[in-house]
Amino acid sequence: MATWDGGHAQADPPRMFRARSGDTMPNMIIPGMPPPAPRQPDGILPPGTGWPAPPRRHRFRTLVRRTLAALVTLVVLVGGGFGVLLLVTPSAGQAEALTQAQLRSHGLGYPGPPVSARFAAALVATEDHRFYTDPGVDPIAVGRVALGYLRGHGSQQGGATITQQLAKMLYTPGRSSLAAEAEQITLAVKLNFTYSKPQILAMYASVAYFGQGYYSLGAASCGYFGVPPSGLTWPQAALLAGAVQAPSAYDPLSHPAQAKARESHVLSRLAATGVLTRAQASAALAQSIQLLPAGQGRPAGCG
Repeated sequence: MATWDGGHAQADPPRMFRARSGDTMPNMIIPGMPPPAPRQPDGILPPGTGWPAPPRRHRFRTLVRRTLAALVTLVVLVGGGFGVLLLVTPSAGQAEALTQAQLRSHGLGYPGPPVSARFAAALVATEDHRFYTDPGVDPIAVGRVALGYLRGHGSQQGGATITQQLAKMLYTPGRSSLAAEAEQITLAVKLNFTYSKPQILAMYASVAYFGQGYYSLGAASCGYFGVPPSGLTWPQAALLAGAVQAPSAYDPLSHPAQAKARESHVLSRLAATGVLTRAQASAALAQSIQLLPAGQGRPAGCG
């Protein structure tokens, strides 16, 4: 707007520009900016328009970084908790004394008869086929147990190694809880780095329960068959190795059918792990086992 001063037009001072609806020309292109996308009636940009999405490679790298960060955090937390457990759990050096005390409580001496090679093979094939190479625990099985507790199923997921089972029998007998499981896992690692695998098997065979009041491999071998562990046949070794998982359920005198089914499973595991051929396992299963009547077995060592 102009004003008049002495017949001369004077221009008004410039005012700040304020954009209003309709100020922008349709299809106007601003240098350095992409052309505006056409608007639909509801004002929403058509599909595929708007700000470009990050490249797929960038999204993948971001996902990898976040995943690694979460895993590192989890490892640090778990490692810290395991370190605390290593400090607060009992010494693995007590294991032999605890084994001796348990045997003494059942009227047995320590050490007992040497572990039968056939029994050891049957036990490992059935209970822990990676026994000779694992660090005392099976990480996958540990994760499965932890997941079981999170889902409210407790330790029903199974997967305890032979060394974990020994830790339970020696240090936490009769306990079943997440805290007890954590203690058993920690002690299994300690036992694994303190004793040799044959020593762990010897302690296991000394304190395991086989039903009918038979504690230790020596007592069970003599009590059921009247022979020392060194004289066990494959069917006898398979029957005893199968009994330790559930002695009451697989007691060959009280539950012969269940014991036979369990023996079959152990022999099939021996075949699956290459200790026996299928023909040898089938021949062993076909053999009959002569059991001594309850309470008439000879003492451990069969002396």
